[in-house]
Parts: sequence; C-alpha cells; structure tokens
Amino acid sequence: MNIELLIRGNVKSLKPYSSARDEFKDISSDLVFLDANENPFDNDMNRYPDPQQFVLKNRLSEIKNIPINNILLGNGSDEILDLIFRVFCEPNQDKVITLPPTYGMYNVLANINAVKNIEIPLRSIDFQPDIDEILRAANKRTKLLFLCSPNNPTANSFNPELVEKLLNQFKGIVIIDEAYIDFSKQESWLSRLDEFPNLIVTHTLSKAYGMAGIRLGICYASKTITDALHKIKPPYNVNELTQQKAIKRLMNSSNVVQEVNYLIEQKAQLVEQLKHIECIEKIFPSDANFILIKVDSAIKRYNQLIKKGIVVRNRTNETNCDNCLRITIGTEKENKKLVKIFNEFK
Repeated sequence: MNIELLIRGNVKSLKPYSSARDEFKDISSDLVFLDANENPFDNDMNRYPDPQQFVLKNRLSEIKNIPINNILLGNGSDEILDLIFRVFCEPNQDKVITLPPTYGMYNVLANINAVKNIEIPLRSIDFQPDIDEILRAANKRTKLLFLCSPNNPTANSFNPELVEKLLNQFKGIVIIDEAYIDFSKQESWLSRLDEFPNLIVTHTLSKAYGMAGIRLGICYASKTITDALHKIKPPYNVNELTQQKAIKRLMNSSNVVQEVNYLIEQKAQLVEQLKHIECIEKIFPSDANFILIKVDSAIKRYNQLIKKGIVVRNRTNETNCDNCLRITIGTEKENKKLVKIFNEFK
C-alpha cells in the first residue's frame, strides 16, 4: 500500500514551522541563547522544551524496541488522533469508520474536522468487529478505521485474526488504540508494526502508568506516517514538565508492573464478589482496568451509587449497552466499599 497516496495534498506540500530549538538543538553546552525570545532568568522552566522530545522518545524506544523515527508524542492521545484526521482526511469529502460502542472522541473529532463517521456496531453477541460490514461500508474516500482494543467501554480485546484481516483488506489507515493494552493478555500490535504500512498504534501514560494528569499520548507508525504527523504538530506540543515526569515514570517500569498486577488481582476478586449481587445481571469479560456490568436499571443504580459517594460511568445510552455501568478497578478498600453498597441494594 502506498501511504503517500492517502496523505492530503496540502500536507505533503507543507513546509512545517521551524522553531528555534529545531534550528539549534545543542542546549547542553555553555552557550548564550539569544535566539528564542525567552526570559533569560533561570528558573528551570524559562527555556522552551525539546520540540522533538528526544530523551523521552529514546526511553520509549528502548522499552518498546521501536526506532525513534517511528514515534510521535502528543498532548494526550486526543491530540494525536486529531493530527491523524488532519493528515489524512479532506473536510466534507472523506469518511472514517468507527465501531460503537467505543471511545466517544473518535466521533467528536470526526465532527470537528468535518469528516463523515460511518458507524458499524460491534457484534452484539461478543463485541467483536463485523468484518463483512466494515469492508462493505468502505470505499476510496474512507480513509481511517478506528479499532479500540481492549475496547472502551466493553473491556474486551479484539480477535487478532479479525484485526489482521482488516489490516490486509481495508484500503486506508487502521488505528489501533491500545490505551488499556498493559492489562491485556494479548500481545500489542507493536510487535507487527513493520508488517503493515497502514497501521498506527496509539498508547498512553494515563492508564497503567498512572500519569493521566500530565497528558502524554504516544503514536507508533511507519516513518512515512510519523513524518507527515510531525509536519503539522504544534512546535512545542509536549511541555517540559510532562517530559520530565514521563521520563521519571518510565525509569521505574518495575513499579508499573506491580501496580498493573495488583489491579488485575483486584479485578478478579471484585468480579467474583459482584457475581452474587442480585441487581447485577451480567459481568462482561475484561482485558482492561475496568469492567462493564449489566444491571436491572442503570439510571437507578447509578444514582444510588452517587448518593453513597461512589462515581461510576453510566453507559446505558451506548450501542448494545442497555442498562450497563462501567466500573474502574480501584484499591482494595474502594472495591470493598463498592461491594458493600451493592449488597445494600434491593
């Protein structure tokens, strides 16, 4: 597949903005910097951050075994997703495909960028992609296909064989959003990035790494794709505080593994306890740090939980999620409180 043919013409011909730190990168030596109109008084934050986030990317490259040229960082995954829309989709002409129920920002970004979103619901029986319907809906103007695996809010991972079929047969870009991959038994699609030139894999530090507050999204893709995305990203889109916090957290990967294992154990215990709650009709399989449950009345139970001081997510208005609540796995104390309150409901 020739990815260049999918990139918007104005993006291909675009000459990106060149910041001061793009033009002169050596900031380690004893130099006087009078090139970026910065405040000269040192307070650790008076200089612009590295626009290419080299140190942070280098650490990610080591952890994931992915070349730096195949990595793009953003102000959260949402910025990365928006950049993908703007690189590949002509407003009021092109289309994308999403698979509800799924992450709601895909549709929001489609609307913001004036791109038609074709929704092909996941199969109601198992929340897996409907391959035939997806390929039937696609044409030459369908540029992007969004797969969230493990999926939000259903918590399940997609069958790798189905995903591989889409990567081989869909004629546009396939974005696999792996925000929750650290909690899944399935292998990340990063291991097969080289096989599919049309594959983009997005990660985040907001979930397993516990860094939601710093807003760091990560994109892994072919150099052709990352080069195009770098052309249109804001010059200093990842601030210095975010870069420093991210590097520090990535240096302590063993702690992350411990926390992930703890949450997986807590999830198993919580699921076992919720099985005996009368108002809970079904607990869906989960590969994430949350579970989706079907209750007798989602609105009623949601409001009851709020009154007891517990906030969950009511997903009853999502496709094939009637009377479903999404519950994030908390600490042992928080989970026990949740079970205790559920047991009080009649």
